[in-house]
Amino acid sequence: MSINKVIITGNLTRDPELRSTPAGSSVLSFGVAVNDRRRNSSTGEWENYANFVDCSIFGARAEALSKILVKGMKVAIEGKLRYSSWERDGQRRSKLDVNVDEIEFLSRSNGSESNPVAVSDIEIPPAPEITVYDEDIPF
Repeated sequence: MSINKVIITGNLTRDPELRSTPAGSSVLSFGVAVNDRRRNSSTGEWENYANFVDCSIFGARAEALSKILVKGMKVAIEGKLRYSSWERDGQRRSKLDVNVDEIEFLSRSNGSESNPVAVSDIEIPPAPEITVYDEDIPF
């Protein structure tokens, strides 16, 4: 058994991009900067280092969130790591990103008090519910 769960908080690094798959499903892609602190070995001082994480949301939730999320917004994300690979110009490429299950808004756009679309004005569909029965648990 393995566990695939990611929880991060950070700021959106760019405005989200909404697109559709060939099958017609909506996909919202965006990046989140997550700070990490490390001690600088030469100065002994603590320094912040940014990690840049690509994230994706699918379906009706992607469409709803595309009207809310903007660059600079602080969010908390829970999801799963997803690996994808493809070939471009004869070179093999790959990427690890977060498939978002839950998102929480920790600030409005760029920390400002004005938001072009109020969260309460948009109905965000819930994530699909997963049911687990006692007989599914292996212990």
